[in-house]
Amino acid sequence: MDCKTFTREMEQHIRPATFPVAARLLRAGEPLPEKAKRPFRDLKIQVAICQALAMARRYGWTVAVGEEDLNCVLTKTAFGFAPLTEHYTSGKLACGMYAETLDAGARTEAATERLPHGKYKHLLLAPAGRAEFEPDAVVIYANPAQVMRLLTGALWKRGGALTSSFTGRVDCSDEIIRTALSGDYQVILPCYGDRVFGHTEDHEMAFSLPGAKMAELVEGLAGTHKGGIRYPIPAFLRFTPEYPQHYYELERIWAAGEKLDHR
Repeated sequence: MDCKTFTREMEQHIRPATFPVAARLLRAGEPLPEKAKRPFRDLKIQVAICQALAMARRYGWTVAVGEEDLNCVLTKTAFGFAPLTEHYTSGKLACGMYAETLDAGARTEAATERLPHGKYKHLLLAPAGRAEFEPDAVVIYANPAQVMRLLTGALWKRGGALTSSFTGRVDCSDEIIRTALSGDYQVILPCYGDRVFGHTEDHEMAFSLPGAKMAELVEGLAGTHKGGIRYPIPAFLRFTPEYPQHYYELERIWAAGEKLDHR
């Protein structure tokens, strides 16, 4: 399935408030689209990857980031745009902020999926409906009910449960790297940095899928829709309301045919 068709299906079944984002990792020598904005070159700023994702999902921009565009050392390390160091693996970057001890911080860093240094040169992001490339991952920001709807679609064919992991840090790794490496869906709890720099709101979560699973997810959404699982979630309205007891005195008066006040 192509990204444009996938986006139309998401608009029909999920109605996300921002654009689904297609993400592709590019090796050295792979060309960037001419229209892709480069934060350092075009905007004269350096960003975090969550910012670039927000530009794609909120502005509708195609954005490409490499080492020169990023100033978040966590994502530069995770995406392999800068070398892995002992300062990172020892837990020093997490200790005192996210973890009490160096050992706890090291375990937190080890839980973040990483790519080998130098394997990729750029991360390309675009609204999926406008993407002219095959994505390694597609990221959809949504409210919890919409994420639940995506989850039920993902499990339509295989059943069971979906397992995701959360650290509260470096959610761009979960959204793109973990999704691409695992080849499976991920439910994402946006991290602290995504909320600060990517302006992700309190009511938002995210859901990601490998590009190869776009058709499967759409089939699952259609199947569960036919089965009665919909978004917006319908309220059950076929019931008789109850009121304060003194309201029912009118019913007694009407039934008894007592004199009515026509004033």
